Amino acid sequence: MKKLIKDIANIQTGLFAKPSGDGDLVYLQSKHFDENGQLYKELYPDLQLDEVPKKHLLQNGDVLFAAKGSKNFATVFENHNEPSVASTSFFVIRSVDKYVLPQYLAWFLNNHTTQTLLKGQAIGTSIPSISKQVLENLEITIPEIKMQMTIVEISKLRNKEKSLKIQIELLREKQIQQQIINAIK
Repeated sequence: MKKLIKDIANIQTGLFAKPSGDGDLVYLQSKHFDENGQLYKELYPDLQLDEVPKKHLLQNGDVLFAAKGSKNFATVFENHNEPSVASTSFFVIRSVDKYVLPQYLAWFLNNHTTQTLLKGQAIGTSIPSISKQVLENLEITIPEIKMQMTIVEISKLRNKEKSLKIQIELLREKQIQQQIINAIK
Protein backbone atom coordinates (compact mmCIF):
# COMPACT_ATOMS: atom_id res chain seq x y z
CA MET A 1 0.00 0.00 0.00
CA LYS A 2 1.23 3.52 -0.77
CA LYS A 3 0.31 6.68 1.09
CA LEU A 4 1.56 10.22 1.41
CA ILE A 5 3.46 10.99 4.61
CA LYS A 6 0.87 13.65 5.50
CA ASP A 7 -1.77 10.89 5.52
CA ILE A 8 0.08 8.77 8.08
CA ALA A 9 1.76 11.39 10.29
CA ASN A 10 1.68 14.89 11.69
CA ILE A 11 4.73 16.97 10.88
CA GLN A 12 5.80 20.00 12.88
CA THR A 13 8.93 22.09 12.86
CA GLY A 14 11.34 22.05 15.74
CA LEU A 15 11.46 24.83 18.30
CA PHE A 16 13.57 27.96 18.03
CA ALA A 17 15.22 28.55 21.39
CA LYS A 18 18.47 29.77 22.92
CA PRO A 19 19.92 27.11 25.21
CA SER A 20 21.00 28.46 28.58
CA GLY A 21 23.60 25.79 29.32
CA ASP A 22 21.52 24.53 32.23
CA GLY A 23 17.97 23.28 32.41
CA ASP A 24 15.47 20.45 32.41
CA LEU A 25 15.43 19.54 28.70
CA VAL A 26 17.95 18.74 26.01
CA TYR A 27 17.69 21.06 23.01
CA LEU A 28 18.53 18.59 20.23
CA GLN A 29 20.60 20.04 17.42
CA SER A 30 22.46 18.42 14.53
CA LYS A 31 25.68 18.50 16.59
CA HIS A 32 24.14 15.93 18.97
CA PHE A 33 24.20 13.27 16.25
CA ASP A 34 27.09 11.36 14.70
CA GLU A 35 27.74 11.04 10.95
CA ASN A 36 25.26 8.13 10.82
CA GLY A 37 22.46 10.10 12.47
CA GLN A 38 22.84 8.30 15.81
CA LEU A 39 22.29 10.30 18.97
CA TYR A 40 25.40 10.69 21.12
CA LYS A 41 25.18 8.96 24.49
CA GLU A 42 26.01 11.92 26.73
CA LEU A 43 23.63 14.83 26.47
CA TYR A 44 23.16 17.65 28.94
CA PRO A 45 19.91 19.46 29.63
CA ASP A 46 20.30 23.04 28.48
CA LEU A 47 16.77 24.42 28.18
CA GLN A 48 14.17 25.29 30.83
CA LEU A 49 10.93 23.29 30.74
CA ASP A 50 8.78 26.32 31.50
CA GLU A 51 10.07 28.04 28.33
CA VAL A 52 8.77 25.29 26.03
CA PRO A 53 5.20 24.79 24.78
CA LYS A 54 4.07 21.25 25.65
CA LYS A 55 3.44 20.38 21.98
CA HIS A 56 7.21 20.58 21.33
CA LEU A 57 8.18 17.94 23.92
CA LEU A 58 9.40 14.87 22.08
CA GLN A 59 7.53 11.62 22.60
CA ASN A 60 8.70 8.06 22.32
CA GLY A 61 8.59 7.07 18.65
CA ASP A 62 8.79 10.57 17.19
CA VAL A 63 10.87 10.58 14.02
CA LEU A 64 13.31 13.47 13.75
CA PHE A 65 14.23 14.47 10.22
CA ALA A 66 17.20 16.79 9.72
CA ALA A 67 15.91 18.94 6.88
CA LYS A 68 18.59 21.63 6.75
CA GLY A 69 22.09 21.35 5.39
CA SER A 70 23.75 18.77 3.21
CA LYS A 71 23.44 15.88 5.69
CA ASN A 72 19.79 14.88 5.89
CA PHE A 73 18.88 11.95 8.09
CA ALA A 74 16.00 10.53 10.08
CA THR A 75 16.18 8.98 13.52
CA VAL A 76 13.66 7.72 16.06
CA PHE A 77 13.49 9.43 19.43
CA GLU A 78 13.19 6.96 22.28
CA ASN A 79 11.93 8.03 25.67
CA HIS A 80 14.88 6.47 27.51
CA ASN A 81 16.75 9.53 26.25
CA GLU A 82 16.75 12.74 28.28
CA PRO A 83 13.49 14.75 28.00
CA SER A 84 14.07 16.75 24.85
CA VAL A 85 12.85 19.16 22.22
CA ALA A 86 14.08 19.38 18.65
CA SER A 87 15.66 22.51 17.21
CA THR A 88 14.51 24.14 13.99
CA SER A 89 17.03 21.99 12.11
CA PHE A 90 14.50 19.18 12.39
CA PHE A 91 10.99 18.27 11.46
CA VAL A 92 9.27 16.16 14.09
CA ILE A 93 7.18 13.47 12.45
CA ARG A 94 4.62 11.84 14.73
CA SER A 95 2.92 8.83 13.21
CA VAL A 96 -0.86 8.66 13.50
CA ASP A 97 -1.10 5.36 11.65
CA LYS A 98 -0.71 2.31 13.89
CA TYR A 99 0.32 0.28 10.84
CA VAL A 100 3.53 2.26 10.29
CA LEU A 101 6.46 1.65 12.63
CA PRO A 102 8.48 4.80 13.43
CA GLN A 103 11.67 2.79 12.80
CA TYR A 104 10.40 1.83 9.35
CA LEU A 105 9.52 5.46 8.58
CA ALA A 106 13.05 6.51 9.62
CA TRP A 107 14.54 3.71 7.48
CA PHE A 108 12.42 4.84 4.52
CA LEU A 109 13.54 8.46 4.90
CA ASN A 110 17.19 7.36 5.18
CA ASN A 111 16.95 5.08 2.15
CA HIS A 112 19.28 6.14 -0.68
CA THR A 113 16.42 6.43 -3.21
CA THR A 114 14.35 8.61 -0.87
CA GLN A 115 17.37 10.75 0.02
CA THR A 116 18.14 11.34 -3.66
CA LEU A 117 14.52 12.34 -4.31
CA LEU A 118 14.46 14.72 -1.33
CA LYS A 119 17.83 16.31 -2.15
CA GLY A 120 16.57 16.93 -5.70
CA GLN A 121 13.72 19.00 -4.24
CA ALA A 122 15.77 20.92 -1.67
CA ILE A 123 15.75 24.71 -1.92
CA GLY A 124 18.57 27.14 -1.16
CA THR A 125 22.14 27.24 -2.37
CA SER A 126 24.37 27.90 0.64
CA ILE A 127 22.28 25.85 3.09
CA PRO A 128 19.93 23.51 1.20
CA SER A 129 16.64 22.86 2.97
CA ILE A 130 13.85 20.37 2.45
CA SER A 131 10.45 21.98 2.93
CA LYS A 132 7.62 20.63 5.04
CA GLN A 133 5.44 20.48 1.93
CA VAL A 134 7.96 18.29 0.09
CA LEU A 135 8.13 15.95 3.09
CA GLU A 136 4.35 15.82 3.52
CA ASN A 137 3.81 14.95 -0.14
CA LEU A 138 6.42 12.21 -0.19
CA GLU A 139 4.87 8.87 -1.09
CA ILE A 140 5.78 5.94 1.15
CA THR A 141 5.28 2.27 0.45
CA ILE A 142 3.87 0.59 3.55
CA PRO A 143 4.30 -3.19 3.74
CA GLU A 144 2.75 -5.33 6.49
CA ILE A 145 4.09 -4.78 10.02
CA LYS A 146 6.02 -8.06 9.98
CA MET A 147 7.85 -7.00 6.80
CA GLN A 148 8.54 -3.55 8.30
CA MET A 149 10.09 -5.25 11.34
CA THR A 150 12.23 -7.44 9.09
CA ILE A 151 13.44 -4.43 7.08
CA VAL A 152 14.32 -2.54 10.26
CA GLU A 153 16.19 -5.54 11.69
CA ILE A 154 18.16 -6.09 8.47
CA SER A 155 19.05 -2.41 8.43
CA LYS A 156 20.25 -2.55 12.06
CA LEU A 157 22.38 -5.59 11.32
CA ARG A 158 23.87 -3.94 8.22
CA ASN A 159 24.75 -0.81 10.21
CA LYS A 160 26.34 -2.95 12.92
CA GLU A 161 28.35 -4.77 10.24
CA LYS A 162 29.60 -1.44 8.85
CA SER A 163 30.58 -0.29 12.34
CA LEU A 164 32.43 -3.53 13.05
CA LYS A 165 34.32 -3.28 9.76
CA ILE A 166 35.49 0.21 10.68
CA GLN A 167 36.57 -0.99 14.13
CA ILE A 168 38.44 -3.94 12.61
CA GLU A 169 40.21 -1.62 10.17
CA LEU A 170 41.26 0.74 12.97
CA LEU A 171 42.57 -2.15 15.08
CA ARG A 172 44.40 -3.58 12.08
CA GLU A 173 46.02 -0.20 11.42
CA LYS A 174 47.15 0.01 15.06
CA GLN A 175 48.54 -3.50 14.86
CA ILE A 176 50.51 -2.76 11.69
CA GLN A 177 51.87 0.50 13.10
CA GLN A 178 52.94 -1.27 16.28
CA GLN A 179 54.69 -3.98 14.26
CA ILE A 180 56.55 -1.30 12.27
CA ILE A 181 57.59 0.47 15.49
CA ASN A 182 58.73 -2.86 16.99
CA ALA A 183 60.74 -3.62 13.83
CA ILE A 184 62.50 -0.25 14.01
CA LYS A 185 63.51 -0.82 17.64
